[in-house]
Amino acid sequence: MVPEFDNTEIAFKYRTNSELKRAQFLFSSMSSPTLTSLGMGITKWAINWGLPIKGIIKSTLFSQFCGGETMEEASHTANRLAPYHVGVIMDYGVEGKEGEAEFDKAVPEFVKAIKYAASQKNIPFVSIKVTGFARFALMEKIHATQQLTDAEKQEWERVAKRIREIGKAAHDNNVMLLIDAEETWIQEAVNILADELMEQYNKQKAIIFNTFQMYCHGTLPYLKSAFATSVEKGYILGAKLVRGAYMEKERKRAEEMGYPSPIQPDKASTDRDYDAGVHFCLEHLDKLSLFIGTHNEKSCLLAAKYMEDHNIPHNTPRVYFSQLYGMSDNISFNLANAGYNVAKYLPYGPVKDVIPYLMRRAQENTSVAGQTGRELGLINKELKRRKEAASR
Repeated sequence: MVPEFDNTEIAFKYRTNSELKRAQFLFSSMSSPTLTSLGMGITKWAINWGLPIKGIIKSTLFSQFCGGETMEEASHTANRLAPYHVGVIMDYGVEGKEGEAEFDKAVPEFVKAIKYAASQKNIPFVSIKVTGFARFALMEKIHATQQLTDAEKQEWERVAKRIREIGKAAHDNNVMLLIDAEETWIQEAVNILADELMEQYNKQKAIIFNTFQMYCHGTLPYLKSAFATSVEKGYILGAKLVRGAYMEKERKRAEEMGYPSPIQPDKASTDRDYDAGVHFCLEHLDKLSLFIGTHNEKSCLLAAKYMEDHNIPHNTPRVYFSQLYGMSDNISFNLANAGYNVAKYLPYGPVKDVIPYLMRRAQENTSVAGQTGRELGLINKELKRRKEAASR
């Protein structure tokens, strides 16, 4: 059975009326770029001046898009999704910490998350960003294959040691680890670390997943070459496919520095490569595992239909669908209801530290054509359905 993404009763079963009305207010607000920009400006100003706005943020944006301030709070959110067969990806959402001491301090936080995930049936993944453990400028030099000083070589070895420790914890606890993509001009540093871990730990199943951003025109060929390398070296490729997260920044840098933009010429090209990448991975499921990270209904339907048509069990451990917590519940919960593996990205962390993540969610919902309107339309439809059902 291929799911219908318009079934709002299934999509929002876990949400109370008051939660849906809060989401209705938020997505209505985010439908206005002016209002969103103004709200973000006021929030940044209030934080800089130390004004007590944590409560407002926590009861609005934070509650919609984050699992909690602590791992324990996030686990309560995860438990709410479990009865609907929707898992979660634990994502410690703190960003922008700098310095060796901070990088070292982050490692036990992620090892702790992995060990906790291992004790919970519905937390199959933990997610990391390598920039949480490494200096950006160092990753730039690695990507550009520039000569490192002796001090930089030692620094890079410390980065690798941190990532290896987290990778070993994931393997030892049988928890899948998603390594997020970064900007194209540091991505090769991420690939080096991810490939090393996959070669070491993905012998029997995919524990480590690298991320492939299909809005770059070079990613589909790279996906195929990464698969060929994994076959040659005898490990299972873990492939997390996303459209991408740094488009404006990438285009601006390419223009400023005078090199060809790595970004696809238009959305249609991104969509074409994304679906081609998913199709390629589904064709080679005997030798790889696929993580389909997208809010695009058409891409999810194409993948679900391919699995249906080729008699691939809906719940094969080799395929997961994923959307962000607080968004696209119509996709996540209807896929899960039809028996497909689904996991929501669930960021957690102190409100003040997660604000950069929340700002991106607000910006994305304002800028992605149709996203906010789609969310709002589904919420309105469900509230109307509930009102009519109550009056019968």
